[in-house]
Amino acid sequence: MVKTDIAIIGAGTAGMSAAIYAKRAGKDVIMFEGYMPGGQIVVTPEVDNYPALGKVSGYDFAMGLYNQATELGTEMISANVEKVTRKDGGFLIEYDGGEVEAKAVIIATGAKNRKLDVDGEEKLTGFGISYCATCDGAFFKGRTVAVVGGGNTAFEDAEVLASLCSKVYLVHRREGFRAEPEKVAKVRGMKNVEFILNAKVVALKGDGKLEGVILEDTKTGERKELALDGVFVAVGQTPSTDAFAGLVERDKAGYIVAGEDCIAANGIFVAGDCRTKKVRQLVTAAADGSVAALAASEYCSRD
Repeated sequence: MVKTDIAIIGAGTAGMSAAIYAKRAGKDVIMFEGYMPGGQIVVTPEVDNYPALGKVSGYDFAMGLYNQATELGTEMISANVEKVTRKDGGFLIEYDGGEVEAKAVIIATGAKNRKLDVDGEEKLTGFGISYCATCDGAFFKGRTVAVVGGGNTAFEDAEVLASLCSKVYLVHRREGFRAEPEKVAKVRGMKNVEFILNAKVVALKGDGKLEGVILEDTKTGERKELALDGVFVAVGQTPSTDAFAGLVERDKAGYIVAGEDCIAANGIFVAGDCRTKKVRQLVTAAADGSVAALAASEYCSRD
């Protein structure tokens, strides 16, 4: 049985920051990641709001964290954690490939993209439906696409796509936006971007390949068809916390309940986007990681 001081589940900004601080505190650390180190920031073309870094690609930012964490001695396991249970005063982490015992656990699993929840979405994913403009935008060069959403991600996606596509619609169910005003103003100024407000996608058109969507006016109920080659979904996220439902308290949306001390339960700490908090940014994820790591290190040092 492999044993460690701290098991960190998730290798995004929060998880890798936690690894760095835990290793610097002299603890053995094993980190689990089922996708790739860096989390969602890997596919972000440009990060310009992290203090002191200026402009840097999301990939370079993530690889910097990864290199720092592994150079300090963090052991990485590329696997999804399937179950965590308490065992002999510590924890048993089960994953596809083995088991690890840890004195403390840091949950940093982040959140995943929320879907439109309309018929045909699963079948058309990869055939016109996408959740990552930086990943798939190049496939739609010169075509007509829509971005669905009203937050920062939606406007970032619209900006990326406007440089590639002939026409970009931004569809949002309300008139107001959650996105930063600067982002909204920038996209509004793009000649090939058109806003469709007070509208939601209620159906997808196409057999084997997306051909368009049916939009419903949220005020009048009137419906209309919009011909499209692609739809980029940016309607929010769902925290990846189902595996820990019996160990920690979660709110109605599924976020793990914890304050700024990042303590979720005895021996369990939480960091990053899966924690209940108001601001979810790189800098707050890194802050959570450091706080959770130091709290977990202190917990492991108790007699």
